[in-house]
Amino acid sequence: MSDPVASPAAPRLKERIALVTGASRGLGRAVALRFAEEGAHVVAFARTQGALEELDDAIRKISGSPATLIAENLTDFDKIDRVGAALHGRFGKLDILVGAAATLGQLSPLGHYSPKMWNDIFNLNVHANWRLIRALDPLLRLSNAGRAVFVTSGVARDPRMYWGPYAASKAALEQMVKIYAAEVAHTSVRANIVNPGGLRTKMRAQAFPGEDPMSLPPPEAVTEIFVALAEPACDKTGELFKAQ
Repeated sequence: MSDPVASPAAPRLKERIALVTGASRGLGRAVALRFAEEGAHVVAFARTQGALEELDDAIRKISGSPATLIAENLTDFDKIDRVGAALHGRFGKLDILVGAAATLGQLSPLGHYSPKMWNDIFNLNVHANWRLIRALDPLLRLSNAGRAVFVTSGVARDPRMYWGPYAASKAALEQMVKIYAAEVAHTSVRANIVNPGGLRTKMRAQAFPGEDPMSLPPPEAVTEIFVALAEPACDKTGELFKAQ
């Protein structure tokens, strides 16, 4: 008599509502797809409608169900508030927030940045994430296990010439998330930070144009840490994790 075939593992994020920013490409897209594979309903937030529709097609093939698509600019801050209200009306809660959207800007000496570019980098990398926390914290608290995960970079702690606003914005993001984690420690919400390391993404190619992209892992290679931190059983909070 043959050994019984083991049942496949249950999806780790079954029926969790997960909002992922920067979901149209790169790491955000990879996380959104992995969350769909793990049973989550994905709320995909990104600027490009066409890329979001392609993501939705891929999610439908994985799960048989559509994602919720939000084709908006994260730096239109008032729309973030409206998204919070809409999610409350539709789902009554939010289980997972992943802040993956970011911009590099240009790599230049500090004095060469225009005020507009400096502000644009901070608006997306820091201020948009604060607005997300502000708008979505009440929904995360309505979950039985709200989980927030934000993406940082090694340059936040290892200063590098010509990376001024990007590095400074990621350092600010890390402190903000750690403070948020401390403030919600008495609730069921947990907030953490992930440094994914060098990945085969458009932003990496912009920063290192001479680098062979095939020497780097694809974004899909580091999605496991996001699933682990998004699971209801995860009790880590206020910590920084390296994905590789």
